[in-house]
Amino acid sequence: MLEILEDALMDSIKLVPFLFLTYLVMEYLEHKTGEHARRLIRRPGAVEDGGHSPHRQSATNFAAPVIGGLLGAVPQCGFSAAASNLYAGRVITLGTLMAIYLSTSDEMLPILISEQAPVGVILEILAGKAAIGMAAGLVIDLLRRKRDGGRNPGGIHDICEQQHCHCEDGILRSALSHTVKIAFFILAVNLGLNAILHFLGEDALGNLILNRPFAGPVLAGLVGLIPNCAGSVVITQLYLAGSMGLGAAMAGLLVGSGVGLLVLFRVNQDRRENLRILGLLYAIGVAAGIAMELIGIG
Repeated sequence: MLEILEDALMDSIKLVPFLFLTYLVMEYLEHKTGEHARRLIRRPGAVEDGGHSPHRQSATNFAAPVIGGLLGAVPQCGFSAAASNLYAGRVITLGTLMAIYLSTSDEMLPILISEQAPVGVILEILAGKAAIGMAAGLVIDLLRRKRDGGRNPGGIHDICEQQHCHCEDGILRSALSHTVKIAFFILAVNLGLNAILHFLGEDALGNLILNRPFAGPVLAGLVGLIPNCAGSVVITQLYLAGSMGLGAAMAGLLVGSGVGLLVLFRVNQDRRENLRILGLLYAIGVAAGIAMELIGIG
């Protein structure tokens, strides 16, 4: 039990700096820049010319999921959690959020390096995740912009009302309040997950996926949805051991977004939207994995 508590604490503590900085930025935007500045951020391209230039808007819309996909591939545990908060505050688009989720490397990269995987293999997996994330993000933003006509409701103010954080007392106190509440929530969930995985055994997760053509990506995607590092650890180790094909491994690794989904369900008030985002993430990851198996990649 001591090991379970230690692992849960470490997983949660590593997120605190990312969460605090994210909330600090969001509170600054809410309190200091005013409604006009928030509109500039929420509506891509609405700068200097008021967003009336289609060329400027298209360039900005193109850049956001691309940047998100690249940043998500950087091996740090808190970026997907930060992205969830930014999306709940409507600072970033759904496409950018999805690009970050799909490209997030979580524990995959440290394991690949520690197991001395070939550099070419590491780069191919990272590039594949980032490319799929960027492509999916761009398509999602394009379709959603056509459907919604550019509307982007909500904001950090809605999060503050939901969590009763007393934002009028200053941005530091408010950001700290948000951070503490989310950190304790993540700690509680990690404690439960770590206890279940400890008694169930990570080998049981691997046995679900082994030697199952085409069903492998479907099952690996479910393992990837586990909101801590266990899923990506199992999938990466099975792939390196040759017990899992690249298609199944990529499906699980694409779906695995660290604690990003966990934070999203905590801070975003629209539960149906959260479920749609989860389903979309899973569908994209599994579809990509199955496509790789059909084409014969890996």
